[in-house]
Amino acid sequence: MELRVGNRFRLGRKIGSGSFGDIYLGTDVSVGEEVAIKLECVKTKHPQLHIESKIYKMMQGGVGIPIIKWCGAEGDYNVMVMELLGPSLEDLFNFCSRKFSLKTVLLLADQMISRIESTGTPNKNLTGTARYASINTHLGIEQSRRDDLESLGYVLMYFNLGSLPWQGLKAATKRQKYERISEKKMSTPIEVLCKGYPSEFATYLNFCRSLRFDDKPDYSYLRQLFRNLFHRQGFSYDYVFDWNMLKFGANRAAEEAERERRDREDRLRHGRTPGARAIPAAPVRPRGTQEGAPPTPLTPTSHTANTSPRRQVSGVERERKVSMRLHRGAPVNVSSSDLTGRQDASRMSTSQNSVPYEHQAK
Repeated sequence: MELRVGNRFRLGRKIGSGSFGDIYLGTDVSVGEEVAIKLECVKTKHPQLHIESKIYKMMQGGVGIPIIKWCGAEGDYNVMVMELLGPSLEDLFNFCSRKFSLKTVLLLADQMISRIESTGTPNKNLTGTARYASINTHLGIEQSRRDDLESLGYVLMYFNLGSLPWQGLKAATKRQKYERISEKKMSTPIEVLCKGYPSEFATYLNFCRSLRFDDKPDYSYLRQLFRNLFHRQGFSYDYVFDWNMLKFGANRAAEEAERERRDREDRLRHGRTPGARAIPAAPVRPRGTQEGAPPTPLTPTSHTANTSPRRQVSGVERERKVSMRLHRGAPVNVSSSDLTGRQDASRMSTSQNSVPYEHQAK
């Protein structure tokens, strides 16, 4: 039975989940366009989906903000249908074997600080993952712009470290788990969290925690903090992220494999196999030499000696230029086609997931 939301959105497979709901792949049957459908049980103790949808609607038109297509209740679930974006940063992090280079982290920091500056909508309630929540949020203090920036600092260190010290803590209940995360977060000095990484990360977090509730953060200062580090490291603002280079390398490998396959087919078509050996022709002796005399060794000319290295160098340079030209200006939220296969496919089971609610097709 085909299940629909709002009469026009067909519910597909589950592609993700979070603290406050599950996300499904869907289709807008009126235009055949893929969408993301977020579900939240109406009986949940702390409903958040209606708050999230309001914030998205307030930010409509902003860079990187998905379009909200439909909101409402369907059966036992609150539903939000939104534009399907490309892979998340977590998807890209996994694609890069859970390791981002310093260059990629700094490029992300620059864009995300600007994104927070352009939105900057404070909200009193906890509406996110406890892993990145600010200390004030854990203490129940009303959130403001300082808390968004502190959360971003934890995200950046997560990409540097691969995990945060308060991940993986066990507790009997979700409430107790939040308390343990809060205790660990407050007992971990910023200098310890950022140890082994440029001091700018500790400076950033200390700055965020020093802000008062109604302070307007100096976003320009924070951006420049990381930009100065970026330039000191000798990086180039080419917007080539780690996943761009991995994708380029995968394409190169695929091209090499295809070239080898064609060469093999050509050899077979012309009656040659890789293991076949041609019968050597009789050696030609220069006039005036006796049979059995050792051949005169060939002295390599400047042409034969220099052709290979020059060709090799030009090949490397050409590859660098192609890479730069191919990925110059690539955005952070690249589409799923920029990866080798859609990243969310790795989170989908091969069989259709059970339907979270009953709804007759119309």
